[in-house]
Formats: sequence, C-alpha cells, structure tokens
Amino acid sequence: MKTEKEKMLAGEPYNAQDPQLVAERRRASRLFQELNHTSADEPAERARLLEELIPHTGTGLDLNSPFYCDYGTNIRLGDHVFFNFNCTILDVALVTIGSRTLFGPNVQIYTATHPLDYQTRAAGLEGGEPVVIGDDVWVGGGAIILPGVTVGSRTVIGAGSVVTKDLPADVVAAGNPCRVIRKLSHTGPQV
Repeated sequence: MKTEKEKMLAGEPYNAQDPQLVAERRRASRLFQELNHTSADEPAERARLLEELIPHTGTGLDLNSPFYCDYGTNIRLGDHVFFNFNCTILDVALVTIGSRTLFGPNVQIYTATHPLDYQTRAAGLEGGEPVVIGDDVWVGGGAIILPGVTVGSRTVIGAGSVVTKDLPADVVAAGNPCRVIRKLSHTGPQV
C-alpha cells in the first residue's frame, strides 16, 4: 500500500494531513522562515538554509527573501535561477525549473489541486500536477502558473498573467488567461 507521500508525488488523491506530510511542511516552514529573516550580509547562512530547503539546486541560485514553499524537496532548479521578492511555490508535485530562468516579484507557482466534488474535498483529499519551466524563461512580476503547466524554453510571460495552459518555446505570452502574443526570433542582444 502506498504512503500518502507516494500518492501525492504520483498525482493521486492523498490526505495532506498525514503526519509525515505535516512534519515535512513544518520543516520547510521553519527553514523558509529562518531564510526570510537573514540578510544579504549573511551569504553563508543563506546558502546553508537554501541547500537544506531546496536540495535539488544547480549552481548560482539567487533568491530574494521572502520566499515560501510547501516542501522545497519537490523543487528542481537548474543553474543561475533568479527569484525576486515574495515568490511562492506550492510544490506538492514536482516543480522543474530550467537554467537561467528569471522570476519577477510575487510570482506564484501552484501544483496543488483540490477535487471539484465537495464531498471529496470535505473528506480532506487533495491532488497535485507537476509544473515544468524550461531554460532561459522570464516570468514577469505577479504572474501565476497553475498546476500541470509546461512553459517552453526562452519564453517570456508578461506581468500579472495567469498561465492556465502549456506555452511553447520562444514566445511572448500574457493575460488572464495567458495566451501567446507573438513569437520570438533570437538574433542577438535586445536590451
């Protein structure tokens, strides 16, 4: 028989109040609260806390506090990922973020889902769907990325967008719901 954590990671209905999951969320909360109370003048302590909170991280992570997550251990980061202030990742399912991806302030990534049936919700069952974000993506401030979404590499998501469906690589997308506005052609530096 699967544990509640195994069900959660498999995308099956699970009980979020399972003692193991509650303990893991408390651990993450303790770590991100400690992280959020450090300053930029404490790089060694911040690095230690980040390594414990998000152990699957490439090199050069740059994260401005505050930062929030459910578990941290279900987040996979490539190299040189940047999070601006006040980002939240609900990582009940795997969140994979490619290298050199940038997040503006107040970006939210959700993998958590809840049943549409009220009786199932009342029984305490939840679910999750993974989120995948490619390399070299730029997510504008205040954007929300919903469960099950894949964002292709080199895509730009406009500030305040709500990403409800997959986005291909090499596009600019914006809005609520987020939609492709135009394709990008990469011809060199465009500042």
